Amino acid sequence: MSNKSTEKDLGELHGILARILKEKILSGEASPADLNVARQFLRDNNIECAGTNNIDIKNLIEELPFDETPRDSARAN
Repeated sequence: MSNKSTEKDLGELHGILARILKEKILSGEASPADLNVARQFLRDNNIECAGTNNIDIKNLIEELPFDETPRDSARAN
């Protein structure tokens, strides 16, 4: 197998993995392990989001059950 063939095959495999992960996540059938694979896949491909500049991340942050009160203010009460 030549290098060009290998690159093409690997590119195709990369696309298949991305599509399968997307389908599992969108269907609601993704396991925690699947989500971890997707997270690592994005990280390995240098895919990042800029926090509150992304509406989906902003919505996730708003749903998390964390108190955003600074620690110093919380102790003063």
